Amino acid sequence: MIWGEHASRQTTLRDQATVTGIGVHSGAPVTLTIHPAEADTGILFLRTATPDRQDRELKADYRAVTATEFATVLGDRSGPAVSTTEHVLAALHGLGIDNALVEVDGAEIPIMDGSAAPFVAAIDHAGIAAQRAPRRYIQVLKPVRVGKDGCYGELRPNLRGLRIEAEIEFDHPLIGRQSCAIDVAPNVFRRELARARTFGFMRDVAKLWSAGYALGASFDNTVVVAEDRVLNPDGMRFPDEFVRHKIVDAIGDLALAGAPLLGVYRSVRGGHKLNHAVVSALMADASAWCYVEMPQPARRSARGHAELSAAFAAPAYGPDVS
Repeated sequence: MIWGEHASRQTTLRDQATVTGIGVHSGAPVTLTIHPAEADTGILFLRTATPDRQDRELKADYRAVTATEFATVLGDRSGPAVSTTEHVLAALHGLGIDNALVEVDGAEIPIMDGSAAPFVAAIDHAGIAAQRAPRRYIQVLKPVRVGKDGCYGELRPNLRGLRIEAEIEFDHPLIGRQSCAIDVAPNVFRRELARARTFGFMRDVAKLWSAGYALGASFDNTVVVAEDRVLNPDGMRFPDEFVRHKIVDAIGDLALAGAPLLGVYRSVRGGHKLNHAVVSALMADASAWCYVEMPQPARRSARGHAELSAAFAAPAYGPDVS
């Protein structure tokens, strides 16, 4: 069943989940608490401890993205509010959490160990609760593609859930070209994706520091790649950890569509900027998507494959176009 046992109903946390750490770019200490939220709330960020002492609430929405250079940054007319949102969003989306309030007392989500796994562990410890409200999906109706200079991202229809096909290519002997394709579901996310860490190159450190980035990066939260080896004492968690982490980032960025996607997302040499561009292009085309609900679990066909009911394949809502 797509999106786990609660595929047809919205979910939230049973209890709050708290983690503490530092920002990978700022190096500043930060505490993050994920609170349960009512049905139809969506994912909200609550930025506290702001310089002007005014709390700021932001919906996790593609229209709130203010920067995508080294992380996905959300903000509003007042400016950026919270940075590096992709890993916690990936954890929430990957586990099928529809409603939550993410409270953070700094300008950046804590990097933890560089992966989504600490957020997954905190959510699992708090527990996941099904809600009475039906879950609403975004069904991709036709291909939407954005590309430039040999890089491209594309969303295609797929009634069975979210599938991500990612390909990366780096001019480095330890990475080169890697590809990975995964059908995203909570258990798959926990097992195959959540532990994949962010990575960086030693050759770029000085440039990043001078630009004010990666001030909190270390072997504890980043896979550090030298010219001929990975410098982390514990080595790699997956042989293809680099491309798996790109899939984690994509899941977090796709969550900003506002609902689980029924589609295949293919990313070739992409990143946060491309992910955001594809989501924006999809949502801007009212003929490319619609909202649907799944009133019944998947049924089995005569061939033994899970299929969605006819009611699920039909639009339940039209696009919210302003």
